[in-house]
Order: sequence, then C-alpha cells, then structure tokens
Amino acid sequence: MAPAPMTSAARSDGGSAVTQKSALTLLASLFFMWGFITVINNTLLPHLRSVFDLNYTQTTLIESTWFIAYFVASLPSAKLIEKIGYKRALVTGLLIMALGALLMIPAARIPSYGVVLTALFIIASGITLLQVAANPYVAVIGPPETASSRLNLVQAFNSMGTTLAPLFGGWLILSRSASGNSQAGAVLTPAQRLADAQSVQLPYFIVAVVLVALAVVIAFYKLPELGLAAQRAGVEERKKHSLWRHRNLVLGVPAIFIYLIAEIGVSNLFINFISAPEIGGVTHAQASRYLFLLWGGMMVGRFVGSQLMRKVAAERILAVASLLAFVVMIVTVLAHGPVAMWSLIAVGLFHSIMFPTIFTLGIKNLGPLTEEGSGLLVMAIAGGALVVVQGQIADAYGLQISFLLTAVCELYVLFYALWGCKPTGAAQELDRAGDEA
Repeated sequence: MAPAPMTSAARSDGGSAVTQKSALTLLASLFFMWGFITVINNTLLPHLRSVFDLNYTQTTLIESTWFIAYFVASLPSAKLIEKIGYKRALVTGLLIMALGALLMIPAARIPSYGVVLTALFIIASGITLLQVAANPYVAVIGPPETASSRLNLVQAFNSMGTTLAPLFGGWLILSRSASGNSQAGAVLTPAQRLADAQSVQLPYFIVAVVLVALAVVIAFYKLPELGLAAQRAGVEERKKHSLWRHRNLVLGVPAIFIYLIAEIGVSNLFINFISAPEIGGVTHAQASRYLFLLWGGMMVGRFVGSQLMRKVAAERILAVASLLAFVVMIVTVLAHGPVAMWSLIAVGLFHSIMFPTIFTLGIKNLGPLTEEGSGLLVMAIAGGALVVVQGQIADAYGLQISFLLTAVCELYVLFYALWGCKPTGAAQELDRAGDEA
C-alpha cells in the first residue's frame, strides 16, 4: 500500500546531517514545482470558463478532475514506489507531469474541453506520485519532534511556487487573451475563443521543459538510500499493529479531505470573486495579481509557522489558524467591496500551516505504520475534487454565499486541532516508550 517503511533504522542509512540537508534542498524544488503547476490552474480556470462558455459547476469540474487523480493514483503510486524505488519514482512522476503538460498543446489547438481534462488528470497523477513519496520522507528524515516544522519549511517552497504561478499565468495566459482583458461577463467571438485557447500552449511547453530538466537532475543525484533490512523489519512489525487504533490518523484523514475543499474552493473561485463588480470590479488579468497575494500569504505563513513550531505545540498553532480562518471567511460572506476582497486574501495566511501540520499530526507516533498512514493522508487530498459542490452552491445561491462552505470546513480543522489530533491507543503506548527511552 505504501513505499518501504522509513523507520529510524532507515533514517540512519541516509548518512550525515549534511546529506539529509542536501536531500531536503532538492525535495524543496519538487514542492516548488508541483505548487507552481497546481496554481497555474487557478489562472487557467477563468480563462477556460470564457473559452468554453462554462458555468461555475463546469468550471470547478476541471479542478475536481485534478483532485480525483489523487484518489485514483495514490495506491498505485505507493505500489510503484515499492517496486522501482524512491529515486526512480520521483523521476517517473516528473516525466508523467511533463507528458500531461505537453498534452495541453494539442488540447489548445483543437480546442477540446475533454482533452484539457485528460491532460490535467495526467499532470495531477504525476504530482500524486511525488506527494506519496516526498511528504512522509520529509516528515521522518529528521527528529520526530521537529517533523511539523520541517514539513512546513519545505511546504513554504511549495507556496513560493504557488505565489509566483499567478504572475506567470497572468502574464503568459490572461494578459495575452481577450478573456483576460475583458470585464466579467463579456461575450467572446468564436475567433477570440480560438485565439484564447491557443494562448496556453507556450506556458505549458515551458513547464514541460523545466520538468524534464528537473527529472534529469534527480536521475543523476545521489539521494540517501533506504536500507533493505529496515524494509524487512517493517513488514513484519506492521502485522502487529492497526491503523484504526490511532485517533490522530483516523480523524486526520477527513481533516485533510475537508481542508482541501476549503483551500481549493478559495483559490479556484478567487479570480471570479475579486473581478465581480460589487467586490473588486477588475479584469481577470488584474485579479490574478491579487491571487499572488493570497498564495504569498501562504508562503509567509509557512516560513513563520516553521519557526514558531520549534517553540509552540503544532496543534495550538493549528487551532488559532483555523479559528481566524473561520472569522475571515464569515467576513467574506457578509461584507462587500474591498473589505470582502481583503478578507478572502487574508485566509491564505491562516490556511498556510494547515496541510503540513495536519499531515505530521496525522502520522505522529504511527511507528511502522507511518507509510500506510501517509498513503491514506495523501489520498485524502482528493477532497479538493468536492470543490464542484461549491460551484453548484455558487450557481444556485450566488458566488459570495458559496464561501459559507469554506467557513464550515474551518470548524472541522479547529475540532481536529483541539481534540482529534490527540494520540490514543497504540500511539499513547509509543509515546510512553519514547519517554522511557
């Protein structure tokens, strides 16, 4: 179900702290790239909405297809990592992503809504393979007590990618298209739609070239190997334990699932919301610059959170962040104009630490079950597919009202931080064993 166990024995095979640091540096580049590519979608969605004349439900279905890939590809990814190894899996994931990016070129030439969905599904499948391997690896490569800090740090580079992507997409897609320079609701001619569809070819070609180059670098890079002895010991040890005895994991899986509904709903509908006449009254191209601030807040929050978690318990910081996220989302629903716009931008700061913190709290004290738990948590990223529910609410009741769904999601994260993440059963036994050691 998951890659070979990365127990303490396996960590020792990684060599010196210098080796681990260099590995984390390289992994940070992967986090950057999949964050970058994911958020290009946020500039692509309003663009495709105009090109294909889509309603909100059809628009969010594009992103739902992206996150369905997490559900479909997680377990096959874990099996593939077991079979071909960690390093080859990373290279394979990058090449799969490059293939999907190249497929966007014929999708734009046709143009075809169905081929676009297929291309994005392939890209997301490649990212899933990277996620299944990289997140647990970062969490266990160093001391357990700083796992949340470490994962927040590399996730900050993921946010750096998400911060720069709107500028890239706004410049090469929205600013070069008729839809990107028109006011909300403008109707395009058939010729304009065809030209707009083809404007995505260059950005995705550039992305494909970068992904292939990164795959080549990793192929020749000596990553710390995981010991075979640790693999055999882990397989035997796993038979003695059950994932269902760990409350922090059992409740952590829905926490990741529900959080992704909130994060993806905000980012996917952000440009449409900001460009609405009663909110920002700007063009899509101009709104993409504000999306830069949303993801920039996530980047800053993760860098700050990484440092705070060296001194303050991760679950306490998660509780404060989820409470503040709930408050700003209620303001977004009730306010108008700049107040509603800036409250939605602010939620990025509070969302920043949620995914990496929930992830590390979810696998805390799983011991030999760490990789199985990690696989389930990565599969839960499929929660982003339910953003289509927010699209349906927006179509039925209005875009602003749809953000009530986001506010409800924040409350579950608060519940998880206050109670759900506390270890039980076997996890408590491992805690006591660690204290005695």
